[in-house]
Amino acid sequence: MLSVRRSVSAFVVVAVGVALVAAATLLLASGRPQVPDRLAYAAVVVQSPEAGAPAESFAPTRPWSAARAAELTSRLTEVPGVTAAVPDRTFYAQALVDGRPPPTAGRREDAHQGHGWSSARLGGFRLTAGEPPRQAGEVVVDRALGLPPGGPVTLLTAAGPQSYTVTGLVDAPGVYVADEVAAALAPGVRAIGLLVAPGADAEDVAAAASGVVGGDGRALTGDERGALEPRDDARTRWIGMQVLTATAALAGFVTVFVVASAFAFTVAQRRRELGLLRAVGATGRQVRRMVYVEALVVGVTAGLAGLLVGAALAPVLGRLLVDAGFQPATFRVRYEPWPVAVSLAAGPVIALLAVWSASRRAARVRPLEALREAAVEQRPIGRLRVATGALLVAVGVALSLGTATSDDARSAATLALYAVMALVAGVAVLAPAVVGPVVRMLRVPVRPRGGAIGMLVRAGALTATRRTASIAAPVLLTVAFAVLVSGMVRTTTAAYAAGRVDNVNAGWLVVPDRAPGLSDQAVAATGGTALLPTTVFVSDPSAPPENRPLTALGVDPAGFAAANRALTVVAGSLGDLSGDDTVVLTASANRQPTEPYALVFADGELVSLRVVAVVTDESIPGDLLLPRSVVREHDPSALSSAVYVRERIDPPAGARILDVPGWAAEADRAEDRLVWLATLLLIGVSAGYGAVAVANTLLMAAAGRVPDLRLIRLVGATRRQVIWLVTAESALVVLIGALLGGAVAFVGLLSIRAGLAEQAGVPVDLVVPWSVVGGVVGLCLLLAALASALPTWRSLRHSPRG
Repeated sequence: MLSVRRSVSAFVVVAVGVALVAAATLLLASGRPQVPDRLAYAAVVVQSPEAGAPAESFAPTRPWSAARAAELTSRLTEVPGVTAAVPDRTFYAQALVDGRPPPTAGRREDAHQGHGWSSARLGGFRLTAGEPPRQAGEVVVDRALGLPPGGPVTLLTAAGPQSYTVTGLVDAPGVYVADEVAAALAPGVRAIGLLVAPGADAEDVAAAASGVVGGDGRALTGDERGALEPRDDARTRWIGMQVLTATAALAGFVTVFVVASAFAFTVAQRRRELGLLRAVGATGRQVRRMVYVEALVVGVTAGLAGLLVGAALAPVLGRLLVDAGFQPATFRVRYEPWPVAVSLAAGPVIALLAVWSASRRAARVRPLEALREAAVEQRPIGRLRVATGALLVAVGVALSLGTATSDDARSAATLALYAVMALVAGVAVLAPAVVGPVVRMLRVPVRPRGGAIGMLVRAGALTATRRTASIAAPVLLTVAFAVLVSGMVRTTTAAYAAGRVDNVNAGWLVVPDRAPGLSDQAVAATGGTALLPTTVFVSDPSAPPENRPLTALGVDPAGFAAANRALTVVAGSLGDLSGDDTVVLTASANRQPTEPYALVFADGELVSLRVVAVVTDESIPGDLLLPRSVVREHDPSALSSAVYVRERIDPPAGARILDVPGWAAEADRAEDRLVWLATLLLIGVSAGYGAVAVANTLLMAAAGRVPDLRLIRLVGATRRQVIWLVTAESALVVLIGALLGGAVAFVGLLSIRAGLAEQAGVPVDLVVPWSVVGGVVGLCLLLAALASALPTWRSLRHSPRG
């Protein structure tokens, strides 16, 4: 059976892996959408028809028109059990403090939203001071702004700054205006909240409401109302789920990989013991069963310990995710049954999967192994192992080619991760055959006093290639993933920035400052060319899905053509984009000039337009172009994302100015920050666990080599020379693993660069994260030196003859 020392070593690596899986799955299970506070008191919410788009697009639902919303509200009020039906109108409005938006306003979507005063009933909000707004020019604001009732306030709206009088205060973000004002600013309605009488059953009310709206919406109750959470919160939650999923998958892969290496090393150390068992009559099947039982015991106990640690860490990690921006402020950790079950099963499953190859090797140990004192490995790797390694490498190369030819950035990143996983596994399987050539290539630079130490280091690595490969495997894994993930992020960021710069024909750009966009007044003050984005919906039976959302850009045709170098017209004329019935489509829409094209706008109105031009899909940062006046007519809350100007100007209130390279680098800064934090998290998981595995394996190796090291002392080596020997051996193993891991990651990065160059249409430089490479390799070197030198120093404290 396993000794206590070896059991503890295997226990640690399994427990750490299960703790990572447990924490990640608990956080995943907690990532359900939350009911917005502003709708918490509405037991039933009737939502407008869903957009026919993937869940990760975060497209809003298709709105009802003002007339349709009024009709539905009237009919829903008559539903038994309903005391009030309140349309929830949402529009852009942001209070200015000292002439600027508050510092925290840009971080919360509800902080720059306006609503009609009736909507306050849906959230149970009550005035803490003052009176409700009753006419135009009056507003109720969040008490946290520090504005007194009766005082003036400037609201930044889509039209520009407007003066209001504060009539009251509430303990809720956003602003509340008179219902008539809200109806003018937000004619389209996406939700109608139903207040239910005490004792009425919400499910019965929802069923009756569903009968009223039919297929033109759906009634939500309970947790289903989380579908109405702010789009920014939904997007943040989705990003957090992707990060947690990647972390859980990587943790599982790393755990199996590291535990397999640990068991393989343990079996290699026990060859003589296993040979004795075979010599006294144990069959190969019995030896294999023994190894499986040992792994199962370790897996069960370590799985339970890892679950407890992961469950304790989950709330702390949840708070860190919120602070980092991977989860909205409403995120709370919930202890669901399925993550507990998965984590309990993960320990034994990981251990059994990891020990499979080691058990086969243990069963093949011959009885004569017990009589051999030499540590020289007599048998090369088998044909099955060579075939398996070659197949994994071939799969990795195929996935790398798929990455290089992919036209979608998200698919390319996923393929690259899978490619490196396959390559890491393949190289690790073939590592014993690779170690020899790599050692000869490195030529061990450590050669003090005649080179005896260097000769021993080199000879030890060449004669014990399996042991060297087992110790180098965690370093290979750690370096490969750290270099790939960080290099992929840096290369992708640089590529997209270069593509943006190449497409823009302007000197400077005016962008929002602490606001979600620029108002019409700010745009007019710049004298430049602006994009006015909005979401429209097309319901065309010949082009499913139904209510398909599209990004429409309101533009001035001449100014847009001058500012956009990528614009390529394939049919019609961009100059014909004028009036209130024209549209320019991309080639993927499969329409030709003069054909009709019907759209539902943000106000819920269905408008038939006429196609006047077709451009290539890469020509515009959206799906279609509209006259700017048409977008403003149908979407009173639309905001400009940027304004292109030739010369540097003094930006208006709520805006700032950037040069084109600065704008390109900053365009996705918030998202890039989250991506980089996710990168650091993934690197921390792989590098931290890999470093633990390196130290753990070397501790086992050092403890198992005590007799050999004492023999070296007996033939004349000093304790300092022996410590230098084991340190040099550890450094060599780390360098071998780093070299192999770097080569694997380099293959993945080359394929990513090729794919990005194809997508962006511009040359892409490969950004190698040397600081990450140096940090990860340095950490492994430090831990390897400590894990080998300290046990050796402790074991050789006494005279070799003692």
